[in-house]
Formats: sequence, structure tokens, C-alpha cells
Amino acid sequence: MAKTHELLDELRLVFSGKNSIFDSVLPTLLFVIANAIFGFTVAFWISLSSSLAVTIYRLARRQPLRYALGGLGAALLAIGLTRLLNSAQAYYLPSLVNGALTVIVLLGSIVVKRPAVAFTSYITRRWPLQWYWHPQVRPAYSEVTAIWVVYSAIKLVVQFTLYQENNLNALAVFNLVSGWPALIALLVVSYVYGLKRLAGLRGPSVVEFQNGTPPPWQGQKRGF
Repeated sequence: MAKTHELLDELRLVFSGKNSIFDSVLPTLLFVIANAIFGFTVAFWISLSSSLAVTIYRLARRQPLRYALGGLGAALLAIGLTRLLNSAQAYYLPSLVNGALTVIVLLGSIVVKRPAVAFTSYITRRWPLQWYWHPQVRPAYSEVTAIWVVYSAIKLVVQFTLYQENNLNALAVFNLVSGWPALIALLVVSYVYGLKRLAGLRGPSVVEFQNGTPPPWQGQKRGF
């Protein structure tokens, strides 16, 4: 039960607050739902309106705009391509390109020993960046990043296959399923595996690293 509460708290940290990635996910999520119910034209206007609303909300509250602007930019790009190419299929092109770039960036970050998952954790938690690069900490973030590579690659292959077949209904459903439900599952796996791996590496916790505590260390017990 305690572990369940811990996981729920960690998910709230990611999906809420001033730096919520909800801002960038919402427009696409609404598009997929609206497209299935009302059709393409209504769906892309709902997607664009939600992006604008979130951006204005963050701006009014003087909160960071990075995710809100990301969602707005993605919506504008998708709609622009749709109009330019006069094809509903074009709406999904940015998603495919983004998926391919994501796989490349994730792999590259592992190669240069600066795993991308460490940066996402840093953005959310603001722990010392150098802690992530500690030789008894970094491998855990590299391995979790590798898990994200596998997930992103499988998702990309399925999306591209459906796109090539012009099966937009199936693509919309897949994007919905592989969005929030899959992302939450991936975050849970990342958190559980990451903490277990940190324990096995026997590296310092964030507090021990900040305080310059000599080994042996107790290690990170919560938060990844």
C-alpha cells in the first residue's frame, strides 16, 4: 500500500504543477477523441483551441510555457501540413517525425553517457545535475532510457505501418492507447526499475551527494 501511494505521488509530480507535460499531451488527446466523434474538421479546431487556452492560462498565471508552447506548436504544424497537403493523413506527419527524432535522441544520449531520462528527472525535480552523472548513478538512468528507446521504436513502427496503409481510424485509436495509458505504465516501470537499479549500484542518494557523504552510502530510497 505504501508503495502504491509513493507511485501515485510520483505520477502527480509529473502530470501536475507548473511544469506539467499535460500541456503538450492535451491537444493531441482531444484531437483523437474529437476526430472519432465529430470528424476531422471539428477535431483540429478543438485541438488548436485547447492549445491556445492552455498557453493563455499559463501566461496569465505567470507559469512556465515550455510544454504549453510545445503543444501549441505541434497543433499549428499539424494543421498547417493538413491544409498545405489537403489531406487529413498529413495531420500525423509531425507525430511520425517526432517519433523518429525521439528514438535518435534517446539512443544518442545513451552513447554520449548523458541519458535523456536524467534530464527529464532534472527538469521535474531540480536535483543537482552532476548527481545524475555519478558512475554509480548514471547506469540506472541509461538503462531506463534504453527502455524508453524500445517503447518509442515499437510505437513508431506501428504508427508508420498504419500511416502507410492510410488506416487513419486505427492510427487515431493507437495514438490514444499508446498515449496516456501507455505513458503511465512506462513511467511506473521506469520508476520501479530505476530505484531497484540504483539500490544495486550502491551509489549515493541526492542528499548524500549534496552533503559530500563518504561511502558506504544508504542510496536513493525515493524519487528517480
